[in-house]
Amino acid sequence: MQAVIEALYRTQSRRVLATLIRLLGSFDRAEEALHEAFRAALETWPAQGVPANPAAWLVSTGRFKAIDALRRARRFEPWDEHAERIAGLAAEPAEADLEQGFVDDQLRLIFTCCHPALPQDARVALTLREVCGLTTEAIASAFLSSPSTIAQRIVRAKAKIRDAGIPYAVPAPPEWPARLDSVLQVIYLVFNESYAASSGDHWVQAELGTEAVRLARLLLALTTPADGRAPPAAVQGLLALMLLHDSRRATREDAAGDLVLLADQDRSRWDRSLIDEADALLQQALRDRAAPCHPYTVQAAIAAVHAQAPRADQTDWAQIAGLYEVLLAIAPSPVIELNRAVAVAMHRGPDAGLALIDAMVARDALPRYHLLHAARADLLRRRGDVVAARDAYAQAMALVRTEPERRFLQARLASLPAG
Repeated sequence: MQAVIEALYRTQSRRVLATLIRLLGSFDRAEEALHEAFRAALETWPAQGVPANPAAWLVSTGRFKAIDALRRARRFEPWDEHAERIAGLAAEPAEADLEQGFVDDQLRLIFTCCHPALPQDARVALTLREVCGLTTEAIASAFLSSPSTIAQRIVRAKAKIRDAGIPYAVPAPPEWPARLDSVLQVIYLVFNESYAASSGDHWVQAELGTEAVRLARLLLALTTPADGRAPPAAVQGLLALMLLHDSRRATREDAAGDLVLLADQDRSRWDRSLIDEADALLQQALRDRAAPCHPYTVQAAIAAVHAQAPRADQTDWAQIAGLYEVLLAIAPSPVIELNRAVAVAMHRGPDAGLALIDAMVARDALPRYHLLHAARADLLRRRGDVVAARDAYAQAMALVRTEPERRFLQARLASLPAG
């Protein structure tokens, strides 16, 4: 039974939390109610069995636990401060309303967390934590920041929502442009964490990836105009990007949980239906001349080039390197610069890629990013510089935080010739 409840927590807790936040009007009160509800499930379900609708049961139980907490608090604080809150919680929502509410509440929560009154970095950090359940450490890794810094951003963002009375609602369409970039970034970072985890024993987190794709589909439906016009190209581009990467999910780890590089994956097992769906979205996004080309669309185009190659040695690396040039021009970042260097190395040879990566090292770009050192080690290995490759692999291993990547780097290091 504990395994069933733990699985429900992984897959349903953020949806339940979103509804509890709407019902209780407080992040902190809702989080406490969520934990109380799961504690009650651990106590009662082994004897009574799992309810027919576990999520609705958790919402109802959490709501009652919150009412009990408010009633207890009246002994220490003026009753008037709690009476109105309790009265507002008295009417339990119908189960049918809850089913639709789980969908609506997550979108409400995302848009609330991404309100323009909050700083951009706080919007994304808060949404990743509250909507998607990422740990503070995982968010810090995505931001290349420290967990304490991220924790402070989240606390300040919650206080801002409470003190400013930011509404818990999906805004009207004219307000979407001010929040859409933040919402897209949140979904993108959630998918990144599912695709290549920042820490832990597993490199691929399938449930998190499924959730990110689900949210992107909801956003696409929400932003598609009723008059038949196309939805925003950025939304189509992001969903296309995620679908293309997700099409390879089953081939990215072997049966032992070890990572499988793109060049070694069994392309016959890639999900062609997802690739075809992504291609249609990408083509529509690229046809949108009303908006400048979005970074997500360019990234999707890069992923599409990989998907089109029947074999790894038929990949059009010249086109990929060119697309990374475009991406670096519209969304400059050291991570994109590193990816471009790898593509250049695949197109023009390891020396060309090493020159770009060594220039990054010289200016201390991404000093604690293990993939920079791993990419440099691989290019040194391909060039035959065994001593330098060994040192670079050791640097990468000192920074890596997932066991599959650690095992991969260890195997590469062990494969180097002696001396």
